[in-house]
Amino acid sequence: MADKRIMEKYAELALRTGVNIQQNQALMINAPLEGVDFTKVVVRKAYEMGAKDVHINWVDDELTLLKYQNAPDEVIKNYPDWKVQLQESFAEDGAAVLNIRSTNPDLLKDIDPQRVADANKAAAQALKNFKKYTMNDKIAWSIISIPTGDWAQKIFPDKSREDAIESLWDAIVKIVRVDKEDPIAAWDSHNETLITARELLNKKNYQKLIFKAPGTDLEMELPKGHIWKGGSAQTEGGVTFNPNMPTEEVFSMPHKYGVNGTVSSTKPLNYGGSLIDNFSLTFKDGKVVDFKAEQGEDTLKHLLDTDEGARRLGEVALVPDESPVSKSGLIFYNTLFDENASCHIALGKAYPTNVEGGSNMSDEELDKHGVNDSLTHVDFMIGSDQLDIDGVKEDGSTEAVFRKGTWAFDIK
Repeated sequence: MADKRIMEKYAELALRTGVNIQQNQALMINAPLEGVDFTKVVVRKAYEMGAKDVHINWVDDELTLLKYQNAPDEVIKNYPDWKVQLQESFAEDGAAVLNIRSTNPDLLKDIDPQRVADANKAAAQALKNFKKYTMNDKIAWSIISIPTGDWAQKIFPDKSREDAIESLWDAIVKIVRVDKEDPIAAWDSHNETLITARELLNKKNYQKLIFKAPGTDLEMELPKGHIWKGGSAQTEGGVTFNPNMPTEEVFSMPHKYGVNGTVSSTKPLNYGGSLIDNFSLTFKDGKVVDFKAEQGEDTLKHLLDTDEGARRLGEVALVPDESPVSKSGLIFYNTLFDENASCHIALGKAYPTNVEGGSNMSDEELDKHGVNDSLTHVDFMIGSDQLDIDGVKEDGSTEAVFRKGTWAFDIK
């Protein structure tokens, strides 16, 4: 367990820099029951900062597993209307949403992947309208993590449960800069660095990116009017927030019909409580036409079969190999952390805000601009210290963007 001072600093960071809670604003928190002590600190601080209402949706790994083991298919395939109404009511009220994600990576490893796929699809369909609030930055939202026992022991298998939790707290505190005297000021500085990187890429206006590494030879067209984002974001009402903590990425979108070649994963992907590892995907005209995985191939197939858009890409993100997550030397089996150790791409839905005017476009207009749509959005890691990326300019000339896993030009 982290000491009280660390929990206080982390809670304040999540509320001020993460969701940037406003006076008289509601806050909805999704939190693990095992993290009740930390969540209570967040709730108290939120009210101290002027939140009008704080609602907690508790989740518990053991209860989740029991449901998958025992509930009939009709329950697994159904996402209750009352849950949809609850979340949509908070979004309509302009609430902020804080997600505390700390699931055991192996939780559902013995569950039929079809049941997991059915549950994920049902939730995605039911929450499609709610997702528009977050993916279009209509409301402030943020994702953080805190240690839980099973997750900590997955990362530190040779340690006792208590020592593993303490070690994971130490790692998270450093990576999210809570070890700094003033974490909020440290994040302000970090966000400025990411803004510099994204502004540089927006000025470059590359037509295409070319990725080369062991097992990877991929050409990726970028849509006309694409926008690089990263670090802090802004709601429609002008409130600055940080969607992911940690975050080390700048990201945009590939053209949904313009990806060709093969890409290989460089870290395990925890999807729906199951691990997919050492996998590769081959694309033709934007669509996955072949795939293989040493672990979790059935789970990968179910992911790709979610819908037509699940076989196309919705995000490309650049992360230098010297990021704090990478320097920790740990594999977290948690996408929030692992994606910030390495360049990554995402299968499924693109963020409409990554193309000019996208948040106001219809589905048909988004498709015409090459913006992918899907019920799913799943990031997986492709970066390493062996990754080279070239950018193709409008005149057809090519220049280095990444060499050996890091920026080929100065980002300060």
